[in-house]
Amino acid sequence: MPSLRSRPHSRLWSRLRTRAVATFGRRALAAVLYGVIALPLALVGFFLTLVGLAFGGALSVTTLGLWLLAVTVRGALALGALQRGLARRLLGLEIEQPSAGDGDGGKGVLGWRRGILLDRTGWRAVGCALLTPFTAVFAYVAVVIGYIYGALFTLHPLLKRWNYNTVHSTDGTTHPVSLEFFGYQLDSWPRWLIPFTAGLLLLAVAPLLLRYALGPHRALLTVLLGPDAATRRIRTLEETRARAVDDAAATLRRIERDLHDGTQARLVALAMHLTLIRELVTAGADPDRVLTAVETAQGNATQAITDLRHLVKGIHPPVLDEGLHAALTTLAADSALPVTLTTDIGTRPTPAVETIAYFCAAELLANATKHAHATSAAVDVTARDGLLRLCVTDDGQGGAKIGAGSGLTGLLARARTVDGTLTCDSPPGGPTVVTVELPHT
Repeated sequence: MPSLRSRPHSRLWSRLRTRAVATFGRRALAAVLYGVIALPLALVGFFLTLVGLAFGGALSVTTLGLWLLAVTVRGALALGALQRGLARRLLGLEIEQPSAGDGDGGKGVLGWRRGILLDRTGWRAVGCALLTPFTAVFAYVAVVIGYIYGALFTLHPLLKRWNYNTVHSTDGTTHPVSLEFFGYQLDSWPRWLIPFTAGLLLLAVAPLLLRYALGPHRALLTVLLGPDAATRRIRTLEETRARAVDDAAATLRRIERDLHDGTQARLVALAMHLTLIRELVTAGADPDRVLTAVETAQGNATQAITDLRHLVKGIHPPVLDEGLHAALTTLAADSALPVTLTTDIGTRPTPAVETIAYFCAAELLANATKHAHATSAAVDVTARDGLLRLCVTDDGQGGAKIGAGSGLTGLLARARTVDGTLTCDSPPGGPTVVTVELPHT
């Protein structure tokens, strides 16, 4: 019975501890530190950038003005690098390093100046320096209201002597007045509960308040200090092109190895046995020896055909010629798991997209059997309005994630070759849901 009575208390204590960690934990205090630092840093950057632009613009007809503008832009880039570092360390916000040097400046100091002034990344950093004070102020206010006022109100019973306000009377005398709430002075024991409760509430909601207050600031830093959409697109195309070339080279090496080590060896053995058969027949050998050689040659020929079919299937499954639905139906029937297949394919995708979707489904079903130890799986495919969506669900142990050399990384790379995406939702204990979206227009 005592253990039963202690359960509500233990749950209450657990909730209080969780709330305390959320409010005063390492991540929460790091966000508070960022909220305190961000506004002064933004104000300094705003003032220096504005002064540099003003003087540089006024003197832009001279060489000195151009140098002032170049130094201002370079300072904005340095400030942006500092802000990215602080956001990464204190907020866990990873902002990708933008590629510099959009302008062709040439060599020497004059080329450096020209390159800085023509660099879009630098001017985006200047825009960020001019706008960050207007977003950082929200985080600063959230820290003041949530943490500072929350702590002062909570500690009011201990800090009451410092929480008094000095009021000047009409006769020239002064006297202290305690905090007031709807005209009531909070100077006695029962009334202390009002600021104490308000302080606890402010501290409880302070992390959530700060998180929402940092939202505009995080978005501004991500948009202006990270690579722009065109740069991201170029990087994606470069990565997918490099992966496509690597995949093509790996496929060619695999085909060459399989042909050399498998099919070629069997065809050589077939030719040798055919030569042996001719010699046996010419020499009038025993029919049993001839039949044995014929059977061996026949087995080599059959195995060579099987190897060739397997090799061709690895390049392009012949069943895909009948459409993705037929290919997935065959794949589900051959799977070691019971697979529920649902398809809604209005417009037939392109052959390249069908091939990628087929191999993704095959790999995901193999992973569900081999790694997730699932007992059943479901494949759902829709192709509408120029978008093919493949969703594979299994009831396995979960814990799958993209990266760390997993097979999902290869599937993502394969999908990105046609500007597709792959997402994985796999909490520990399952289920695992992997969604592949492929455009085919």
